[in-house]
Amino acid sequence: MTRTALFPGSFDPFTAGHLNILKRALTMFDKVIVAVGINQDKRGFFDMDQRIDIINQAIKGMSGVEVIKYDNLTIDTCRELGIRHIIRGVRNMIDFETERSIADANRRLAPDIETIIIPTAQEFAHISSSATRDLLKHNGDTSLFLPEGVVLPDFRK
Repeated sequence: MTRTALFPGSFDPFTAGHLNILKRALTMFDKVIVAVGINQDKRGFFDMDQRIDIINQAIKGMSGVEVIKYDNLTIDTCRELGIRHIIRGVRNMIDFETERSIADANRRLAPDIETIIIPTAQEFAHISSSATRDLLKHNGDTSLFLPEGVVLPDFRK
């Protein structure tokens, strides 16, 4: 039996911190599905296809990873795919409280689906998609924020 987890997020863009969480999740699961969703509370910086391309660049050569897009509740995606575990990464206590609240709500709605919260490794704790976008907007150096080998699309069109 293959143990599969869903790693959902807007991933706008997918950062070195996200990759750290993904690699660590792969030590617990045979397969991790990175699910790129649309967050209605956030205005997208990269479009969906660009985000998926960035993730595919970051995971090149990795086994046990699949990338999908979704536009419904995370627990509904889990049910559709027969997945019982959600992976979430946190950088600090503020992230933890937010993720715990979401996990609690999901548990009430879907008691058979468990959320696993993984704290990011310390060397990635300063990285967020928002900070990465800010660096991009101001021509800053993102080399320590993005996974090695990722070439970003031209977003200044």
